[in-house]
Amino acid sequence: MGTSVRRMPGWVKAVAALVLVLAVLFAGIRLAVLPGIKDLFGTETHDRSGPALLRSIQDMSRYDAASGNFQVVVDLDKDAKFLPDALRGTRTLYVGAGTVDAYVDLGRVGEKDVTVNGDRTSATIRLPHAALGKPALDPDHSYAVSKQRGLLDRLGDLFSDNPNSEQAVQKVAVRHIGGAARSSGLTARAESNTTAMLQGLLRSLGFKEVRITYGTRPG
Repeated sequence: MGTSVRRMPGWVKAVAALVLVLAVLFAGIRLAVLPGIKDLFGTETHDRSGPALLRSIQDMSRYDAASGNFQVVVDLDKDAKFLPDALRGTRTLYVGAGTVDAYVDLGRVGEKDVTVNGDRTSATIRLPHAALGKPALDPDHSYAVSKQRGLLDRLGDLFSDNPNSEQAVQKVAVRHIGGAARSSGLTARAESNTTAMLQGLLRSLGFKEVRITYGTRPG
């Protein structure tokens, strides 16, 4: 009479598979921190990018008259409904540094916006108000202070094409930097600098009186 072989229940197989995955994950972490092991299994980076291609050329007529440097600390917390943070959820503390330029678009100045007297000693120029450019995040001075991820999120990073993506916190940082630039005196500073530049330029050409105004021409 042959002996019967007991089959392993399905839930036992699932638990065993999860334990195996966790063992591999934590083993990889331990290998990364053990001295000497990291150098043994180190990786090399090779840049095989193609040449940069010129897509278009645009003539710029704006005068960048001021630039502001901003820094913001982003605390982005994403929770999953009905699941504890230890299992599913992320929280990232990110320091974002960036710049915003303020400029005056000199290309919008027409003939009617420039008035010169007969003997060319006095000039009045009407310019559009200064505007803000798009915030530019500085990757050399922006960094993640801490990242907390649930177990499912850490496991998902193993199979993701873009693990630990910081795109979400970067977008939040850019939005906050843009808001700070709008509430600052950056555009007023740009108009003041533009006025000083044009007055110095025209006075060097022989004009004794130079008046610069901003805004649209009255109808």
